[in-house]
Amino acid sequence: MDHLRPRDGTEQAITAVELFFDLVYVFAVTQLSHLLIGDLSWAGAARTAFLLLVIWWAWIYTTWMVNWFDPGSTPVRLVLIGVALASLLMAAAVPEAFGRHALLFAGTYVVLQVGRNVAGALLLPRGHPLRAVFERIVIWSLAAGVLWIAGAFVDGDARLLLWGPALAIELVAPLVGYRVPGRGMSQTADYSVDGGHFAERCQGFVIIALGESIVVTGATAADAGLTTEVLVALAVAFLGTSALWWLYFGEVAEHSRRHMAESDDPGGLARDAYTYLHLPIVAGVIAVAVADELLIAHPGEPFTTAGTAMVLGGPALFLLGETLFRVRMIGSANAKRVTAIVALGLLWPLAASVSALARTAIVAGVLTALALWEYEPLRARTATG
Repeated sequence: MDHLRPRDGTEQAITAVELFFDLVYVFAVTQLSHLLIGDLSWAGAARTAFLLLVIWWAWIYTTWMVNWFDPGSTPVRLVLIGVALASLLMAAAVPEAFGRHALLFAGTYVVLQVGRNVAGALLLPRGHPLRAVFERIVIWSLAAGVLWIAGAFVDGDARLLLWGPALAIELVAPLVGYRVPGRGMSQTADYSVDGGHFAERCQGFVIIALGESIVVTGATAADAGLTTEVLVALAVAFLGTSALWWLYFGEVAEHSRRHMAESDDPGGLARDAYTYLHLPIVAGVIAVAVADELLIAHPGEPFTTAGTAMVLGGPALFLLGETLFRVRMIGSANAKRVTAIVALGLLWPLAASVSALARTAIVAGVLTALALWEYEPLRARTATG
């Protein structure tokens, strides 16, 4: 099995080609945040959320593949480079995915999904358990692909009548084990997952989203002229982003890799906790990036209703995602984070009475207080462990 990663009990390292692949998704996340800020409406938010699901699905499926296949193999590396190119073209089409570049967006996504899955099947010998998994995935990808391509020829939002079912097929497939009549279904026990590698890869995507937030706020501040007010707003935005980083890479990330490594069903955890439940975490970070860009552009003015939804809803969605993640990983919620979500909801009535800078500073304060609130018990457990 020259193309597969060894399963000798040692954790597999993330390779340079995987990091190179991730660079494309830095651009993809930036495209999503710019798309949302250009259309801060319920319809704009729904379209951005839809496209985020598609982009995440392209990335996470590639992460699954590379958890199994060795990027040191030349054929595997070539597949990754090809997937990166398709991802770049797909990301470039994001601003007009519901317009004149619908076919480019849908076509590259289908080529990416089907091509990678076909390659995975062909790289494995007949009779290998993973080959059967990939063959089932190919069938589901082709079924969805027909709807993606057909939808690209429908005008405007009406294409969702085809793209909606296509995405539903993509999302449901792992939950039903890619069941195919006459070919059975895949169980999560069939997935020989390197839990530590998988967890680290998903943590890397959170870093991508947080990094995009820093890039957007820094660029917006530079364009705004770097006045004292703008610099204060930039510092406040960075404080909030730092708190999100601390909250994720503190308690959440501390135990996740160990739970994955020790789990009797790492494939099930990788599917549920990472493939699905990391989506609200990433979406929350993107919403915070949009709120920070609005803040720096107009720090002394109150947020609009849409801006308020971003500055409060983004962190709340992030914390909700982490709470669901924790429940799936260890079976219990974090009462402190639930309290913080409630506190963010109670801040909504302040929308018309305080500036964007003051509102964001309060939110950043809540997130920072939560991080510090959790830090002492975490440090104590680490010291005694």
